[in-house]
Amino acid sequence: MKRTIEITVSPTGEIHIEAVGFIGTGCKEATQALEKVLGTVARSQTKPEYHQKNQRTNQQKLGA
Repeated sequence: MKRTIEITVSPTGEIHIEAVGFIGTGCKEATQALEKVLGTVARSQTKPEYHQKNQRTNQQKLGA
C-alpha cells in the first residue's frame, strides 16, 4: 500500500491529519513535523496498524 498523509481542514478551521499505509510508529514519525508546525494537538488516535510491527526480511547468501 502506498504511504500518504491526508490533511483535512474543516470549515471551522479544525485540522485533521491521517497517516495512511504506515505500520508501527512510522505514522507518528511521518506526521510529527506537521503537528509541530500546525500547533497544539487536541487529540491523537491510533489505528490498529500502529500496533503492528514492521517486518523486515533479510536474505544472506553463504559461500561464493
